[in-house]
Amino acid sequence: MKPNALDDAPLSGFHKRLAIYAAGGPFLDGYILSGIGVALVALSPELGVSSFMEGMLGAGALIGMLFGGAISGFLTDRFGRQVMYTLDLGLISVFSVLQFFVTEAWMLLVLRILLGAVVAADYPMASSLLTEFTPRRYRGPLLSMLVCMFFVGAAASYFVGDALVSSGPNGWRWFLLSSAIPALILLVLRLGTPESPRWLLSRGRKSDAQAVLFKVYGSGVSVSDIVVEGSGTTRARDLLRGGYLGRMAFVVIFYTCSNIPVFAIYAFGPKILAALGLGEANANVGSAVLSLLFLVGVVAALCVINRSGRRRMVIWGSLIAGLALLLMGVFPEAPTWILVAAFSTFAIFNGGPQVLTWVYPNELFPTEVRGTAVGLITAFTRVGSAVGVFLVPLALDHLGIGPTMLLAAAVLLIGCLASIRWAPETGGLGLDQASSIAPGSIPADRPGADEQTTRIR
Repeated sequence: MKPNALDDAPLSGFHKRLAIYAAGGPFLDGYILSGIGVALVALSPELGVSSFMEGMLGAGALIGMLFGGAISGFLTDRFGRQVMYTLDLGLISVFSVLQFFVTEAWMLLVLRILLGAVVAADYPMASSLLTEFTPRRYRGPLLSMLVCMFFVGAAASYFVGDALVSSGPNGWRWFLLSSAIPALILLVLRLGTPESPRWLLSRGRKSDAQAVLFKVYGSGVSVSDIVVEGSGTTRARDLLRGGYLGRMAFVVIFYTCSNIPVFAIYAFGPKILAALGLGEANANVGSAVLSLLFLVGVVAALCVINRSGRRRMVIWGSLIAGLALLLMGVFPEAPTWILVAAFSTFAIFNGGPQVLTWVYPNELFPTEVRGTAVGLITAFTRVGSAVGVFLVPLALDHLGIGPTMLLAAAVLLIGCLASIRWAPETGGLGLDQASSIAPGSIPADRPGADEQTTRIR
């Protein structure tokens, strides 16, 4: 493969800082989403929350992501990656603080929906910036690192929540407010981040793009190193037809199937572990340990993603994680060590599909519509995830833990089958190659074959 000054640039301090700033979004996602499961234990009796409303509160942030992802993705492509890069963090801080003052369950539900919307707004902005600046060798690992931070945020949520919720009658209020602190810190850190040169060039702002490239990479990189594969400018409507529609369908199916069990377990981790007989002593700590196991799987996937390939990782990860949930569903009263081993296997092997929920959406779509694609994918996948999370307390109450685990296993195995059929291999490709579309798309066995390159105009 011919070297490219941009795609083959060394990893710099700028790339590392940008990755840390981008990782703040998934950290807050994990912290906010998981926190509701901890807070519900204390707030449900105080606010008189029913099982139906518990499901709605658990799914509230995911419902908000539906709207936030769809709208913010379009705005990211229309006005740039940087425009709302800090505004959304200010809104997260405000909505987090307002949770302290709720007196009715519906008030909290509204705030959870708003929080989900602004958290989702960060996905296309932060991930597009990181994707478009990062050299190909580091793109997969750094995007995978964003997923790590979701599980770090979830684990932090359980530990902080366990301490604050038990601190007094208003402990759950202080805990829900606490997400404002990392949001404000991240807001300050992100100030001054430059705009994506790929986006600037797609808008005809060649001199601005060159200025950013010189600032970040020095004189060895110019706008001539940025190319877009395909047959011309891609527009948002192109995502709903031709090869891009197929890519959208694949990513939405595998992403949704991968996320439903994870989001359901995080929203109601203490309740699920207690139903399995694994959380009687301290369900919050047990859920935090589960988060750390997820983190182990994600870190392992991050380390091998360039060697194992995207396609094999998503197929085998979904299969093994699904079989682990199947075991728990068939034998929900098995000895504790078997349940622990099965839950650990699920958590660790789900790491591969989880990292690819960030890698695939950003690699498979071109600069002109990357933000829109990521935003729409975030929105579509949150519909399924919201339904799954909403149904968890109802399924536990009416079906029991065994059938609930069987349903979760079925969802993961559907994602596995979709990946066997459609998952492409984008590892080792430049961003412009991976995101190009050509007759036949990217074959699973010969990535990028027969694709043509054209300069951006």
